[in-house]
Amino acid sequence: MVELLFQRDSYLREFEARVVRVEDGKVYLDRTAFHPYPHGGLDSDTGYLEVGGRRVRVSRAVYEDGDVAHVVEDASPFKPGVEVRGVIDWERRYRMMKLHTFSHILAAVLYKEYGALVTGGHIAPDKARDDFDLSMVSDWKKALTEAFEKSREIAKRCIEVKVYWLPREEALKIEGLVKLANKLPPSVEVLRIVEIPGVDIQADGGPHVRNTCEIGDVELVGLESKGRKKRRIYYRLREE
Repeated sequence: MVELLFQRDSYLREFEARVVRVEDGKVYLDRTAFHPYPHGGLDSDTGYLEVGGRRVRVSRAVYEDGDVAHVVEDASPFKPGVEVRGVIDWERRYRMMKLHTFSHILAAVLYKEYGALVTGGHIAPDKARDDFDLSMVSDWKKALTEAFEKSREIAKRCIEVKVYWLPREEALKIEGLVKLANKLPPSVEVLRIVEIPGVDIQADGGPHVRNTCEIGDVELVGLESKGRKKRRIYYRLREE
């Protein structure tokens, strides 16, 4: 299985790796800092792979059963065993990290106040959306709007975000660890835990900011109903 470097260091912008195989215009590495779609609900990272003095564009990375396929514009320079240098499009990644951490805060507020679980979502650099089961709430728009404002205030507290690993059996004893409806963490012996002390703790595999004050301000874009168990909220980073 490929080593997911972003799980150890979300701020890693460049890395060295070795080509394992090349198939249908996709390059597979032994380790990568590219966050793949749809892993963790985030969009794919983009960037470059440098090999033999050439810089080849990575248009997207795709998660494939424990492996990561790097879709490149030209696969011809890549051969098994060749050493490459990866470069992440940092601005794109960092925007998604900010929105990802905010989404955890929002999910925690709604879970604490209503027991609401996440039923869907996606994070892109320009906008994020989350779906929640708010079937227990009569005024779901008010619930989402108020939870969003509380989340904005929490983010401004500058809370350190902790990332660590726990044995699966120990981790699953934590109340509220799983906030995704009908979904448990993958069947692995050790789970990656993302904790915002006093706010949220979740099993999560994606990149996050180190401190909530890095998020900056977030603005509500819209609300939409996709069904009783799928009340949707759209939000984005507020531009300075």
